Amino acid sequence: MVAAASLDVNCRSRPAYLAVLRDRPHGAQQARGRVLPFSPPLPWFSSTSVSDPGGATPSRPEESRSAFPVFPSPPSVAAMAELAQAELCSPGPAATATSTGKSVQVWRALVSWMAILFRLLLQILRGTPSWAQLLSFVGLRQPLLFSPSAASTGYKPLAVDRPSDAQPLRVGNSLESLNRLTVVLDLDETLVCAYETSSLPSAVRMQAIEAGLKCFELECISSEKDADGRPKVNHVTVFERPGLHEFLKHCSEFADLILFTAGLEGYASPVIDRIDADKKLSHRLYRPSTVSTEHREHVKDLTCVSKDLSRTVIVDNNPFSFLLQPSNGVPCVPFFAAQPCDNQLMDVILPLLKQLSFQKDVRPVLYEKFHMPEWFEHQGIPSINPSL
Repeated sequence: MVAAASLDVNCRSRPAYLAVLRDRPHGAQQARGRVLPFSPPLPWFSSTSVSDPGGATPSRPEESRSAFPVFPSPPSVAAMAELAQAELCSPGPAATATSTGKSVQVWRALVSWMAILFRLLLQILRGTPSWAQLLSFVGLRQPLLFSPSAASTGYKPLAVDRPSDAQPLRVGNSLESLNRLTVVLDLDETLVCAYETSSLPSAVRMQAIEAGLKCFELECISSEKDADGRPKVNHVTVFERPGLHEFLKHCSEFADLILFTAGLEGYASPVIDRIDADKKLSHRLYRPSTVSTEHREHVKDLTCVSKDLSRTVIVDNNPFSFLLQPSNGVPCVPFFAAQPCDNQLMDVILPLLKQLSFQKDVRPVLYEKFHMPEWFEHQGIPSINPSL
């Protein structure tokens, strides 16, 4: 028991060695283990010179070779319990590093998820649709703000390429020898975008105002009636597309401007009065002037506007509005208050219209630029006038 006591004393100061000794089979300890007689621990009994798991006997100083061999008793139960408790309560550097690494990974994953949620929220705010679109999504028809022909699923607006040449193309013609160009303009999501005031998110309003968008509020008379039989009054917030007034001013210098909307007059007329205080628009057409076809309703037939289609252009964010004359249309990018950074009117559409004002026939130029007849064929609508 002297050897066992010596082993127990040394074990308490050498936990690494005891861990190795404990993991060995008891038989292997008795077969290969040697201990010193009761004496102070020698340097060879350190954890750095412990025999490897394979059972090789560690080298010892010369003075230890005179010790007589004895078979050691296993460590006491108290020593083993103390060692186990020390190992559980005092994790080593490797365990600490592993725990720290897991904490860092958890924080990184949390930050990544927060960034994803923030981007989703930002996209929702930027892509907040107008009141007319919200009604169309739920299957409702709002005769005041909504043009039914605009409810087309799967349509992606065709962006207009800005002409590379700053000067308009002249094809042997001058403005004096040509009739004035007739430009038909859509209203909603082309020149303005309107929202029911009560449903307009405050974040969208603030974002639009901070970006410099001009807006105004109107009380529009609806075609619907209340319980007393009186027409309903809707409160509407209207945002003007950037550069709207400059666009109308410059276009009126070389073209006759006609506003053609599929909205009702009760809504559209007060809006037009506000955006066209200088009377640049020569004529106004509302929903009753549209026609119905087998493919779409509320189509804008340009023959009711001008007899000379070679000098007539329609600008509309909804291409189905001009499906009867596809090669006369300019499909512009829709305008929303949630996307205030917009330069379509002055930087894209105006230069194109200036170029078209010098063309004897605008249809070949527009066909080469947009290929709208082919686009309608992809939508299942046969080409109306493929030959120009």
